[in-house]
Amino acid sequence: MKTKHIINIGKAQNMSQLDNCSVDLIVTSPPYPMIKMWDNIMSLQNPEIKVALQNGNGTLAFDLMHKELDKVWAECFRVLKEGGIACINIGDATRTIYGNFSLCSNHAKIINSCVNLGFSNISNIIWRKQTNAPNKFMGSGMLPAGAYVTLEHEWILIFRKGKKRIFKTEIVKAKRRNSSYFWEERNVWFSDVWDLKGVKQKLTSNSRERSAAFPLALPYRLINMYSVKDDIVLDPFLGTGTTTVAAILSQRNSIGYEIDETFSDVVKESILGFNIDNMNSFIKSRLDSHNEFIEQRKLDITKNAIKHFNEIIGVPVVTSQEKDIDFSYIDTITIENQLQYTVNYK
Repeated sequence: MKTKHIINIGKAQNMSQLDNCSVDLIVTSPPYPMIKMWDNIMSLQNPEIKVALQNGNGTLAFDLMHKELDKVWAECFRVLKEGGIACINIGDATRTIYGNFSLCSNHAKIINSCVNLGFSNISNIIWRKQTNAPNKFMGSGMLPAGAYVTLEHEWILIFRKGKKRIFKTEIVKAKRRNSSYFWEERNVWFSDVWDLKGVKQKLTSNSRERSAAFPLALPYRLINMYSVKDDIVLDPFLGTGTTTVAAILSQRNSIGYEIDETFSDVVKESILGFNIDNMNSFIKSRLDSHNEFIEQRKLDITKNAIKHFNEIIGVPVVTSQEKDIDFSYIDTITIENQLQYTVNYK
């Protein structure tokens, strides 16, 4: 068993290397319009954005930034298979331009754009980012009425292209069963509110000083929720390669696009720095957590006895749909060049 992971340096506005309807799942987090750390990257795509910001025209800058993102969403729609899912992590922004403070609703803009392209927006997820900040306000402190609530969440927008995916052949049906998740995982993953701690990473890139990468658990959950083993996962805004690592851990193939060529070294560090032993420990942690759940379940006399057993991994399971779950542990990771990796599984 092996998977391929390819990094393309260039704009995701033109993914000409990818055929129509060739990708099973998209998991990504684009630059957030009207967040200052992304101003330069956005302005490089369209110089009119920089002019609008300099002139204090926040509304125009906001619209122009999203027009650049819309080009990527159009390509995503083209390359995604019928029944495929697109997951977009995005945060709203607050910005004061020439003394005018306002909310820039990025998630609403993206929903509108993607629905107009033909996507169906299915249930979204609110990612409640854990924070230690003591202040839950912005503005004038204890004095009404000039204070603003603090944004402590981001959105994971979920879109589907076409109708629900159908698994036709016996081979694909078997992969689907092998790719199942545990009952207790489903109850957490398919909640519309996720509590996950965000991560920050210092960078030496010429374009920005930190990555604003999402935590590994976020793409890992989404990949296991909305794809099966050996599927192709696309991240059009690859950044530090967190989606690639999550795809490796899930035995999925992946393709990433990154506009900053210096990030190929960052992705390499993300993959090889998280060594194989640690990767396999991460995979095994799901089994460990399940065993803990089973032990706690046995102690609860109000619960019915668990009747099903997964012979493959040797554990009791709550439902019959979990009886074929299998985990693939990593054997080797080979760098074919700086931009392509092959992963072999035990």
